[in-house]
Amino acid sequence: MTAREDFIASFGGVFEHSPFIAERAYDAGMIFVPLTARGVHAAMVAEFRKSNGEERLGVLRAHPDLAGKLAISGELTEDSKQEQAGAGLDRLSAEEHARFTTLNAAYTVKFGFPFIIAVKGLDKNDILSAFETRIGNSEVEEFSTACAQVERIALLRLQALLPEG
Repeated sequence: MTAREDFIASFGGVFEHSPFIAERAYDAGMIFVPLTARGVHAAMVAEFRKSNGEERLGVLRAHPDLAGKLAISGELTEDSKQEQAGAGLDRLSAEEHARFTTLNAAYTVKFGFPFIIAVKGLDKNDILSAFETRIGNSEVEEFSTACAQVERIALLRLQALLPEG
């Protein structure tokens, strides 16, 4: 395996199902040894932000619904599964699950992508509160907020894999 293939295999999933970001960061010569969470994050975020609107929308759409059907069927990526479990989203009551399902559906209809939030350090009530607030945002404001959350999730994932730097 080449260094490029190794890098993409290790970090291609940091931005959910979007290895093109890791590929572009590597190909742009923005990855430096020793690898650090901050350094790799800066390189990948630069490429994410240079992506056109459709590509960024694709990254947003690659994220699963919170406590949604992928979680129920066990089909989340390992990172997403651990993140949602850490916030208690794998232990919702039937009533709480129904609330998440209703909000997920309304949010996706309004914005065209799932609700995205970096759940680390949050519990289900924090997440529901953010959900209920953000669903009132404009499309432009929410696209920007969701992209910022994707970047935060990527940083958290990299911090779990690499020294801070």
